[in-house]
Amino acid sequence: MKNFGVGFVVLAAVLWGVSGGLAGILMEKDWDPLVISFYRGAVGLICLFIWMIARTKYYSYGSLRKMILWSALAGVGVTGNFSFYFISISHTGVAIASVLMYTAPIFVFIISFVLRMERVTAFKIISMIIVLGGIGLLTGVYQNGLGQMNILGISTGLLSGLSYAIYIFSFNYALKYGEPPAVLSTALFTFTLILLPFINHEQAISVLSSKDILWFIVLGIIGAGISFFFYIKGLRKTLPSVASVVAMIEPVTASLFGVVILGQLLSLTQIMGMFVILITITVLSTRKSA
Repeated sequence: MKNFGVGFVVLAAVLWGVSGGLAGILMEKDWDPLVISFYRGAVGLICLFIWMIARTKYYSYGSLRKMILWSALAGVGVTGNFSFYFISISHTGVAIASVLMYTAPIFVFIISFVLRMERVTAFKIISMIIVLGGIGLLTGVYQNGLGQMNILGISTGLLSGLSYAIYIFSFNYALKYGEPPAVLSTALFTFTLILLPFINHEQAISVLSSKDILWFIVLGIIGAGISFFFYIKGLRKTLPSVASVVAMIEPVTASLFGVVILGQLLSLTQIMGMFVILITITVLSTRKSA
C-alpha cells in the first residue's frame, strides 16, 4: 500500500510539472501570473466540489473545527505555492522556477526540526549547504553577483517552496480529521478567497470570452483538480518528507517542458546546479526514510 501511495504522488507531480509548462504558455500570451494562478485554483475547486457533493457521507470525523483550520492553512500554502511559482516563472522561466520550488524538502526538514520531528545531524546540515550551492549555480549568483540577479524571480521561487512545505504538513494533519473531498474543497475555497482581491479583475473577466479559456480550464483540471485528487490519496499513505521528495518528478517534468516545448535554454552550469539540487535532496530524503 505504501508503494501504491507513492505512485499517486508521482502521478500528481507529473501533472503539476505539465501545469507549470501550460502556465508558461499563457504568460507568453501576456496573461498575468496571478490571474493564471487564480483560474488554476478556481477550476480545481469546481472539480473537487463536485467530488465532495458526490460523496454524500463522511465529510469529516473527529474534530470538524480542526479539519477546517488545518484545511484553511493548507489553502494558504496552496495560495503561496501557486502564486509565487507562477510569478517566478514569469521572471526566471519554467526550468529555474520549478527547481527553486523544489527546495521544499529543505523547508520540510527545517519545520520538522523546529517541531522536533527531525533530529539535526551533520549529514543533513551538509546536505542543506550543498543545496544552497546548487541554487547558486542554477541562478548564476556566483557569476553575476547580487546586483545582476533576478531577485524577485529567485525569492518568489524559494517562497513557493516554503509554501509547498506548509501545505504538505497542513494537508497531512487535516486528513486526520476529514475526508479528502472536504479537505481539498476547503483548502481551495480558502485559496480563492485570499487571491481574489489581488488579481487583475478586468483581465480575469476577459478570460471568460478569450480564445485561451480552454488553456485555463485544462490548467485547472490537471493542475489542481485531478492532480490534488491523486496527491491527497497518496499523502494518506506516505510520510510528508517522503512525499515532498517523491514529487521531485515535477521539476524534471517542468524543466523538460520548458526546454523542449518553450525553447528555454539552460547553460551547462545551470544544468549542473539543477542536478546538484535534485540529487542532494533525493539522497537526503531517501536516507531519512530508509
